[in-house]
Amino acid sequence: MSLFELHYDVSGDDFTRAGEASGDVKANLKKLGFSPAVIRNVVIALYEAEINMVIHAGGGVIDVSIDPDKICMVLTDHGPGIADISLAMKEGYSTAPDNVRALGFGAGMGLPNIKKYTDDMVIESEVGVGTVIKLRVDVKE
Repeated sequence: MSLFELHYDVSGDDFTRAGEASGDVKANLKKLGFSPAVIRNVVIALYEAEINMVIHAGGGVIDVSIDPDKICMVLTDHGPGIADISLAMKEGYSTAPDNVRALGFGAGMGLPNIKKYTDDMVIESEVGVGTVIKLRVDVKE
């Protein structure tokens, strides 16, 4: 059983609300006394994943499980899925449309940054069905 569990519904194509979940998780981690380094890693990874849900998947849900030794995040969407995960993991590769790029998003760093700031990242995706991304940040204090 987790110390603390959080659930978020992420709206698709709503850039005004994008980042609300990661901001709330940050506030909760601060209240719980986690180190700035752990908070930074969780928030960067979660924000990148949350933005990807908004850009590519029409939204979805985020579940966060906070334990004294790890923070686990599961992001689930019913978007188009990722056809080639290894290609999507390459820095600079992006399928973001021009209107999203005009907003300053879609540089192709989302998935690589998520991997960089987490201790474990698993992507399960099926084209036409959706994607589940499971993330873990270990607490090393």
